[in-house]
Amino acid sequence: MRVKSYWIGVYGQVRALQKRFMRDGMSLFFTFLFPLIFLLVFGAIFNNQTTSFDVAIINHSKSEFAKQFVEQAKANNDTTLKVKDVKDMQDAREKLKHSELSGIIELPADFGNVTPAQGRPSGTLRVLYAKGSEQSGNTLTAIMGQIIDGINKGMGQPEPPLKVAGQAVGDEQLKTFDYTFTGLLAFSLLSMGIFGLANQMPTEKQKGSYRRLRASPFTAGQLILAVGIHYTIISLLSAAMMLAVGMSVFHFNMRGDWLLAVLFLTLSALLMVGFGLLVGGWAKNENQSAPLGNLVAFPMMFLSGTFFPSFMFPEWLRTLSQFIPMTPVTDGLRLIMTEHASLGEVLPYAGAVGLWMLVVYIAAIKLFRWE
Repeated sequence: MRVKSYWIGVYGQVRALQKRFMRDGMSLFFTFLFPLIFLLVFGAIFNNQTTSFDVAIINHSKSEFAKQFVEQAKANNDTTLKVKDVKDMQDAREKLKHSELSGIIELPADFGNVTPAQGRPSGTLRVLYAKGSEQSGNTLTAIMGQIIDGINKGMGQPEPPLKVAGQAVGDEQLKTFDYTFTGLLAFSLLSMGIFGLANQMPTEKQKGSYRRLRASPFTAGQLILAVGIHYTIISLLSAAMMLAVGMSVFHFNMRGDWLLAVLFLTLSALLMVGFGLLVGGWAKNENQSAPLGNLVAFPMMFLSGTFFPSFMFPEWLRTLSQFIPMTPVTDGLRLIMTEHASLGEVLPYAGAVGLWMLVVYIAAIKLFRWE
């Protein structure tokens, strides 16, 4: 009887827990729907068999072969290579710098010329890609190599007359780490703003700290601004520490204007802290804030180009990533710190960050709960 009573008690508790779980909409979402969202997103990234590259073709050659090559490339604007129109090489390099292009296909002046020795068109096609985007550049170079190999085989020459050469363009003093570091810096702002603050505010609520403030003539807006300023200062100190270690230990090359970098970092830190205020201010406890923080942070971590290059994304996901708040933060920091971007070049990114910040802080104030 005791054994039977024991297991009846266990069964009763299991049923009670199951009923409580089924009534908790948030638990249901993060147990069943959230993993499916991750599966769909990462499946789209890593199972994407039609990776596409936005390229520009710059033709310096006057040969008939080069002209036909360009016309054929534009006519076969398939899912792998999408040829974009540019004014000239300078325009193409600017678009490459701002990640609007994956690469530039350059046909030199002698490309396609028929030599007396071979009697067939010859020359070396150049694939230019941004320094720091070697993975994308190498893949694009390999694709162009396959295309040129097919043309060479069609001409039936023992010695391939057409060749492909890949080249990274950018500051020669910059290393791959310099480009990676800016992404890590952006992630540190995200981590401090969301993961740190979103869990801290519900703890303060449970302690009754905000309830006591509510009794005084203190508004939710004042609290949001005060906490936001405090955590922004902490985030900037953390970023300063990362910069010090990056420059002293890993020899990070800071190529941009320090004042512009500090101003953009401050704006970015305010935005990331704002997301933490939004999540932490609405959540009643850590059981709510932790999964909500993950829901906000994970898409920004993985879809902003911080960890995965955007060329790996399918086209629809690449378009979606442009609306992720973290994207202008990451792109803006890279432009300033590695490309020596001017204020005019950074303004569109700063404007996007500022607009997101305005929306997030208004939402944080409106949705704030004192307890």
